[in-house]
Formats: sequence, C-alpha cells, structure tokens
Amino acid sequence: MKGQKNIVNAIKILSLLGLPRAQQNERSALCLLALLNLAPGKKWQQAENPLIGITPIMDWARENYKKDYAPNTRETVRRQTMHQFVDAGIALYNPDEPGRPVNSPKAVYQIAPGTLSLLKSFATTSWDANLEAYLAGSKSLASRYAKERDFNRIPVQITPGKAILLSPGEHSTLIKAIIEEFAPRFVPGGVLIYAGDTGDKWGYFDEVKLAKLGVTVNSHGKMPDVVLYYPERDWLLLVESVTSHGPVDSKRHEELARLFADATPGLVYVTAFPNRSTMARYLPEIAWETEVWVADAPSHLIHFNGVRFLGPYTKG
Repeated sequence: MKGQKNIVNAIKILSLLGLPRAQQNERSALCLLALLNLAPGKKWQQAENPLIGITPIMDWARENYKKDYAPNTRETVRRQTMHQFVDAGIALYNPDEPGRPVNSPKAVYQIAPGTLSLLKSFATTSWDANLEAYLAGSKSLASRYAKERDFNRIPVQITPGKAILLSPGEHSTLIKAIIEEFAPRFVPGGVLIYAGDTGDKWGYFDEVKLAKLGVTVNSHGKMPDVVLYYPERDWLLLVESVTSHGPVDSKRHEELARLFADATPGLVYVTAFPNRSTMARYLPEIAWETEVWVADAPSHLIHFNGVRFLGPYTKG
C-alpha cells in the first residue's frame, strides 16, 4: 500500500509540475521515484539524488515496486519519460560528464537540485509556497539546462554562415570531419543533403532536395550517416561514419542500394574512419566497389575498385 501511495503521489506531482499527460503515468512515476531513491516506506523528506542510468532505473522499479519491465522497454523509458524530464528541468543528463556521447552505455540521470529541494517538502506545510516559487522559475531553469546541453554539442559548418549542432561524441566528431574536411576536398561545390545525429536521427535533412533527386525516405529508412550531392558530376555520395559500428560491407551496400534505388544521380559508397588503426579492424568487411576515407589523413582516398584505378602516378 505504501508503494502504491508513492506512485499515486508521484503522478500527482508530475501533473502539478506541468508534465504532458503522456508522462502522467506509472512508468514516469517510477522513474521519478528511482531518481529520488524513494523506496516504499521512505518519506519524501528522505529523497536522495543518485546518478542512475536507464537499465538501473528499470531494475530499481522491479526490486522496489515489483514492476518488471521487458528489456525492449528501455527505449520507451528513455524517449517517453526521461527525455521529457530533462527538457522540463526536472532531471539532469550526464551531470558528472556533460560531454559523454549520447549513445554511451555509461549515460546517467540525476534529479535536478531545485527539484530535489522542492520534492523534499511534499506533504508539508511549505509545499504549496515552494511549488509556486518553483513553477515561477521553472522556465528559466529549463532554459539554462538547455543552454548547458547545447554548449557541449559539436558545431558543424554546412555552408558559409550556416552551422548545425550535433550531440557530443566520437561519432559526431567524425561526421564533422566528413562535412568539413572530406567534402571540400573530394566533393567541391557539394551540397549536404543529410547528416545523422546519435541524439536526433534527423540531425540535418534537406528532404525536399533529396526528393528532387528521386529519393523519398521516412523515419524507418536506414539512412547512411552523411549524404552529399556532387552537382558537377551528378553523384550522390553515401557516407558511413565508423567509430564503433561496421563499414559499408556487402550487406550494407545492398541496403543502401535498395534505399536509393530511385536516385537519378550515380551512387558512390564511402566508409569514413577516424584513423587507420580503426580501419584495420574492419578491413576484411569492406565491400568492393566502395571508397574509404580516413580522417587523420584527409587528403587521401582508398579505392576498393580493383583495376579501374590501376596505373602509374605522375613523377615529380
């Protein structure tokens, strides 16, 4: 009964804090209780502020409130509860290491200090006044946290005077190099069509331009990390950024070929690596009829195209 009362009160609190109806439910209540380490029998004044990840939150809910979430619920918890908690300023994301990559298995959340102070006063005579003061300042609080998150994002120049921000991490750093180092050298005058982001799948997407080139995709399409259009040669370059996942191997080559089957330009398949040591790990997997670019040697390309490029280099 004590456990159920905590859940009911947590849902009430989320409603009072202005969370959307989609977050006023048992799942979000348990996430809030986990952030506070408020097990059944503990009073709100005993709330704590542990650092806790998505899987530990689910484990905590099972151990303390007998709620057993399936492993595939992890993304629902992250996208449909914790994401909104962070946006609302209720929770902090990676406060111990703000530059941690978005898809890092070490990612953690923590109740925001102001929220912790407020919730410790729940069911006391000071609750109403504290809630009013909190809500009056919540917009500025959420705005400040949003600015802190943006400060750690990676700026990428896509055209003179225009930049986008990508989530922090090695993957985004390599995407930045593809756009700012690879493209000017090998796709002069090229147009960025798409750049993926680990925190937001559609980091940058010129959907209209891609449609004019014959390709229409939706959120379920397995897009490459970067898509560049080379007007001078009427080529569409499909670039995979490899830091922890595989290159353009035979399977991926076929997937991309199907996805871009209606493209009017010619297709060029490129795998980008941060360095040659990373490339060496994936060398046996790279598909023929593709290109390889290494960020720490940006002026060179490696052609996996057999006799097509066989020939001497000009002396001198």
